[in-house]
Amino acid sequence: MKLDILFEDDFLIVVNKPADLLSVPDRYNAEIPNLTALLGQRYGDPIIPVHRLDKPTSGAIIYARTKEAHKEMNRQFQEREVDKIYHAIVEGQPGEGETEVDEPIANNPAQTGKMMVSNKGKYALSIFKQIESFGRQFSLVAVQIFTGRTHQVRVHLAYAGFPLMVDPFYGKREAFMLSEIKGRKYNLGRDKEERPLLNRVPLHATKVSFDHPSTGERMTFEASYPKDMRAVINQLRKLGR
Repeated sequence: MKLDILFEDDFLIVVNKPADLLSVPDRYNAEIPNLTALLGQRYGDPIIPVHRLDKPTSGAIIYARTKEAHKEMNRQFQEREVDKIYHAIVEGQPGEGETEVDEPIANNPAQTGKMMVSNKGKYALSIFKQIESFGRQFSLVAVQIFTGRTHQVRVHLAYAGFPLMVDPFYGKREAFMLSEIKGRKYNLGRDKEERPLLNRVPLHATKVSFDHPSTGERMTFEASYPKDMRAVINQLRKLGR
């Protein structure tokens, strides 16, 4: 697999993670492809994940190459000195201005792997802002998270009334079809089955900023959108919806 390496030196590697690739080895089956193992094959050990992105989420992720670098990066994450910006395609129109969601997140006892806003949960803070409108139905938002709870962006956006366009846990769809926005203009042809334009959560870790663990220099990296998110955004722009 060709990897989009945003930065590398003797201390760190910053990668634009592809969608549908695990960040770390699966706890039950280490043979499932994962980014940690792929980087280990290329660079050798140690490759130590500093944080994680969910399997369907794409974008910027940081790995340490020494124990000292890992310790310092962990400290920065714990002290909330790392700035993380995500882009997401959501239902609805948040409008102008920033929206703050300061709601704790906990495991949802009704469904394994699902999270929920709960006063019994852990502190979680997100701020999001609309950056592009696609008519009335969808928009592109930027989300800054100040904590790193499981599914935080997805849970907080859904709680605020703007779930991701595709989200089997917190949204309305498991896949997005082009026919949904083209309507009668969509012509597939006889005996052909429509394929989803997007079949994963449209969530991308666009930007990350932190202090280099050795030099102390403030560093910022931006990760370009993957092909599927670009395709959806382009179609939404064309149709003005």
